[in-house]
Amino acid sequence: MFVRYKTDKNGKSVPVCKVYTAKEHPVRNSMIDKDALWAIKKIQNAGGEAYIVGGAIRDIMLGNTPKDFDIGTSLSPRQVQRLFWNSRIIGKRFRIVHLFFGEKIIEVTTFRSDEENFGEGNNNVWGTIEQDARRRDFSINSLYYNPQKCELLDFGTSMEDFEKKIIRSLIPLKYSFTEDPVRMIRAVKYKVTTGFSLKWDVKLSLLRNASNLQNCPASRLTEEVVKILSSGHSADIFHTMYQYRLLQYLLPAYAVHSELPSMGESLRILDDKVRNAVEKGLEKPGKAEMFYYMIRSAIIIDPSLSLGWDEYMKDAFRQAKVMLSPITPANFELERAVTLLLSEKGIRCNKPKKKKKAQKSASMDAEKAVNPKVKRRKRKKQNNAKPKEIIETGNMEVKAE
Repeated sequence: MFVRYKTDKNGKSVPVCKVYTAKEHPVRNSMIDKDALWAIKKIQNAGGEAYIVGGAIRDIMLGNTPKDFDIGTSLSPRQVQRLFWNSRIIGKRFRIVHLFFGEKIIEVTTFRSDEENFGEGNNNVWGTIEQDARRRDFSINSLYYNPQKCELLDFGTSMEDFEKKIIRSLIPLKYSFTEDPVRMIRAVKYKVTTGFSLKWDVKLSLLRNASNLQNCPASRLTEEVVKILSSGHSADIFHTMYQYRLLQYLLPAYAVHSELPSMGESLRILDDKVRNAVEKGLEKPGKAEMFYYMIRSAIIIDPSLSLGWDEYMKDAFRQAKVMLSPITPANFELERAVTLLLSEKGIRCNKPKKKKKAQKSASMDAEKAVNPKVKRRKRKKQNNAKPKEIIETGNMEVKAE
């Protein structure tokens, strides 16, 4: 390890960051997505700084396989967009660039400044890598990896926090959870998934700022709940959120039932399915199935009432919407979750089958699809048909049948 210095206003050398060589950290280029490596090389060749940052490095440090690879750079969003034809700038509150590689998206963020206040208006003020490191949410997400030199940059005490298994907030806590309340959900999620401990001031701040979750858009909360359900640790995450009074503001109706043993058991079944899918390289349960395990122990259904399918469906769907409020899963996903629940209770859809209409030839249907006037032409053709043959028999004319 060696230390990088800079000269301050008084001309003194001040340590900026610790640089760990390839022998001192577990990150290897073979663990990094090839498209992310290619993008970093292209940015660096254009004269910009570029590093793998955030969750990918955290996962590798924990011995896990990263899912997403984010890039931090000194170039502005517009400069990055000019470099890549497969890019698009998104966001108003904080502009970032998405690089599209088929269905895969690599997120590129410009280094943010911290010279002004930590507030709503400072998100699109660009700065240096040193300033950006201080804008990261937690210490375990603030390591920067340079694949060209295989170096890991630590601008604080992140490596020490990994060794001590501590989660520490880098942004002052009087700003962090007010600026973005979703960070509180992530703090609990990191605690459960890593097995690390939250620093005491983070714990206290969670309790004080829990009500700020009410200010978050429903779409962001929905996204976070889906991430929790697909993490393989949903039962423990929801339980820990309940302890820190976060669940009461995230899902008020659900929180009332969350401590029932049946609720935890249902989520643990989902967690087992998710982990088994990851281990075997299979696809995880879909959103509808995840919501099914979330609501199955809280929705009241009485098969003895002998109601029709529509009545059962409407009542169960209404209960599910109330249970999950204020998050807004897609209606078709929630309907599918309710259908799974009704099937589990032995209630099946027994709607009468509609009588099939007389099928016409496929050629006629195809012709109609291409030219809707085909029917009119055929009718006209019939009107112009030759008259029936007339057989003369003496003074009488008889039309042949």
